[in-house]
Amino acid sequence: MRLMVLSGAAAMVLMLSACQQKPGTPAPSASATLDETPENAPGITLFDGVVQLPAVAGRPGVAYFTVAQGNGAPRKVVAVHVDGFARAEMHQSKTAGGVSTMAPVTEVAIEAGKTVEFKPGSYHVMLFDADGSLKAGATTEVTITLDNGDKASTQARVQTIGGAGAMDHM
Repeated sequence: MRLMVLSGAAAMVLMLSACQQKPGTPAPSASATLDETPENAPGITLFDGVVQLPAVAGRPGVAYFTVAQGNGAPRKVVAVHVDGFARAEMHQSKTAGGVSTMAPVTEVAIEAGKTVEFKPGSYHVMLFDADGSLKAGATTEVTITLDNGDKASTQARVQTIGGAGAMDHM
């Protein structure tokens, strides 16, 4: 009985400490991978990952996610890998004078206390050469590489182009 009471008290302390959040720190979603995991770069949180499969076989897919840096020196995302695809390229969409363009970028800056969203109409990751293993409703891993070689990963929901947040730039 005493063991059960101690176990319950320990669980309660853990739950309460998890609810405390520092001011100015973005709240990750339930699908977040916290930066305390050994696989992730210190201070970096990657969350809200979504991978949209190509509408037509042989065409590119796209990945969206949010990356936050809680502390440390400014960093740059210099590469992205998505399981199930041979190649991934970071791109940025812009609209100027009523004309939308999309171009590859080699790096995306992130600053302490800030988040960068890879989303439709902004930064995103174009995915090439799908291996055919991914199906809508599954998950896959998205991994970013920073300019200092550190990495951070999260699980991303796999969906078809008709899913929520469909690509608006293809």
